[in-house]
Amino acid sequence: QVQLVESGGGLVQAGGSLRLSCLASGRSFRPYSMGWFRQAPGKERALVAHIIWSAGNTYYADSVKGRFTISRDNAKNTVYLQMNSLKTEDTAVYYCAANRFRVLASPVDYWGQGTQVTVSS
Repeated sequence: QVQLVESGGGLVQAGGSLRLSCLASGRSFRPYSMGWFRQAPGKERALVAHIIWSAGNTYYADSVKGRFTISRDNAKNTVYLQMNSLKTEDTAVYYCAANRFRVLASPVDYWGQGTQVTVSS
């Protein structure tokens, strides 16, 4: 059984930084890709960034390019999202996600429980 456990959300002022972490647990679980979606109130859940686990290739939504960095620690089965220069429009629930055999996109194989990120002005 695979579980994704997120941590690191919170409240920060605009211009500040936060780092999200997501630990993937499960016997011998090795995803093809992992990453982060976010969902703001009244909006659809959208892909923010993902990383190909073995090669390290990354993808970013245009809205976060240059501000967010996704990385992974293979030994710890953990993916990180470093968020800098945060804006109020980054406020959302952030969900960790993983796909076992495909690039991260809907449908998603595994979801975390979500962590709230709130950016105040």
